[in-house]
Amino acid sequence: MRVRRGCTRPAVVVGAAVVAALAGMPGPAQAAENYGEYSRFGERSAGQHWADGQAAGQWTWKPLSSTSSEISWGDPKTWPPSYAEKFVHSGDWLTLDGWRDNGTYYTVRVTKEQIGDAKCGNLRTFATSGPQHYVKWDIPSTGYCLKAWGTITEQSSGKVVDFGHTQIWSPPAPCSNRYLGGQTCIKQWESWWDNNGSPGKPIARKLERDQYIARGKGMAFKIHQYFPKEWKSEAKSYWNW
Repeated sequence: MRVRRGCTRPAVVVGAAVVAALAGMPGPAQAAENYGEYSRFGERSAGQHWADGQAAGQWTWKPLSSTSSEISWGDPKTWPPSYAEKFVHSGDWLTLDGWRDNGTYYTVRVTKEQIGDAKCGNLRTFATSGPQHYVKWDIPSTGYCLKAWGTITEQSSGKVVDFGHTQIWSPPAPCSNRYLGGQTCIKQWESWWDNNGSPGKPIARKLERDQYIARGKGMAFKIHQYFPKEWKSEAKSYWNW
């Protein structure tokens, strides 16, 4: 239903930290990397990912304001698509408000959200309403799990779809693909469930995949889809538009 990041510190910073430690003073704080640096959320950025020797898909970010941006995914041969997801940077989070398609807008609102460790253990509920908390803005040094349940409402008709979404976000690590080497990525594993087409029925699994997002490059550095069928693609080009 929807498609949707190893770091070397400068020698001068390391040296300054050593000097400060010897002087009995705290060293300079290291600023956390953020999701915007990896995804290029705030830029008119774009990229293509390839499979089987040809372009398998394209994406673009289109900033709407200083805190919101929409991302489109589609076939480069028929660009632009009608589909675009709207994300909002709100405090410590990047939230998913919804998406536009079919001449209307679909709002995403949660009824329960949980956060836990990288194995989806130690879960605690932290929200029961509002847009979906999609990813932490500042990237932590350890992985974490997000679980969300809620509804998608088609604004033109009032039709409602129930959904469930589980994500595991992994911390930065070295990554490469057949086209681009020497990168740093964060990884998103996700499992998406809904009852689209079967209102009132239990939600069913519709998608399961890994996506790697490369620092300073953007989305879809590597995609490994496991369900509904196994499929892989790798980013070949990135640009601004």
